[in-house]
Formats: sequence, C-alpha cells, structure tokens
Amino acid sequence: MTATEPGKISAQAVAADIEMIRRALLAGDPLSEIRNPHVESPVPEATRQSARASSVLIAITDEPQPQVLLTKRQVGIRFGGHLCFPGGIADPGETVIQTALREAEEEIGLVADQVEVLGSFGCYFSQAGYRIDPVVGVVAPDFNYTPEPSEVASIHWVPLEEMLNPASYKLTLMREERGYFGFDNHEIHVGGPTVSLMIGLLEWLHLTGQMAEAR
Repeated sequence: MTATEPGKISAQAVAADIEMIRRALLAGDPLSEIRNPHVESPVPEATRQSARASSVLIAITDEPQPQVLLTKRQVGIRFGGHLCFPGGIADPGETVIQTALREAEEEIGLVADQVEVLGSFGCYFSQAGYRIDPVVGVVAPDFNYTPEPSEVASIHWVPLEEMLNPASYKLTLMREERGYFGFDNHEIHVGGPTVSLMIGLLEWLHLTGQMAEAR
C-alpha cells in the first residue's frame, strides 16, 4: 500500500461481499503492517520492539447483508467501556489464529468449529504497547454466543456495508497535530485501535480490488 497522509482514508467504498473477502484473504497476500490512520505521534521503536502479541477476531455473518460483531468491554477491566473486537493477549506458543479463537470463546462463547477462518490482513502496533493481529472469520447469522459478564458488558452489530464505507468514519481534530477517527452510528461510537483495524480492512480490500482489476 502506498503511503497515505495521517487523517486521510485511501479507499473508496468496498462492496460488502463475503465471497470477495473470502477470495482476497485466502489468496494470502496480507500487508506486513496496518497503518495508523489517526493524526498522532508514531509508536516509538522501543514500544514496537517490546509490544505484547495479541489477536482479535473480526467475525462477519454469512448472510445477504453481513454484520460484524463488536463487544463493549466491561467497566473495571483494561480499556473498560471501549467497543472492540473479541480478542486479547497471546498465550505462549499460540499462533495468531489460535489466540483469536480462544479469546472469542472465552469472551462470547463462540467455539472454534463455528468459525470459518479466512486469515489476517496484517498487524497493527498500538500506542499502548500491543501488536494486534486481526483474524477475519465467517460465522452463521444465528450462531450461539454467551457473553462472559466479567469481560463483556454488551454485544453490538455493525453492518459490514457501513464498515467498508469511508463516509462512515469522521476525523475529529483535537489540535494541529492530534486527531482521531471515529465510527458512529445510531447506537455506538468506535475509536482507537479498533477503528484503525476497521479502516485497515477497508483500505486493504480496496487495494486488493484495484490490483485484481489491473491483472
């Protein structure tokens, strides 16, 4: 992906098409790193080198109008109240996929055999010192889930069509060199690393589509 100015999104809307996403991810051409779209200082090299490995699961329902699952973190735990994808820190020896699936089962009761794992589109380094690998998976629209109340306050669904539309993201400038993207609909606000991953998937799918057309 070519360099993009912070505070800008380098993509047009992408069709919310499960089969297209499946083909793109199974082709196995991920980014080495998902960029930070926010306007802020880069993650220091020392933080990147010591970043704790973690994974999240971007669970997309397999239906004509796909939905994406987000959880609201329980107040009292780290990043309490934030909207995020199910996920967490890797256990020793785990792959990024194993971490994402284990955390999803622990947080919302989604067992691994209910997920068609498509793969990851890169990794993201957060200011808080985490390397986050987003794993995309397809689930049935009626899959069973049971939120763990000590970790998850509520479950929320975002239309994939909205998530893959750059018009859904608004940049709020705090001052000249600080600004943050947010995703808002009628009930939720998503920010921070989660919105970076959402924009990252949009930009990667847009780029993948352009490359396919050029072949």
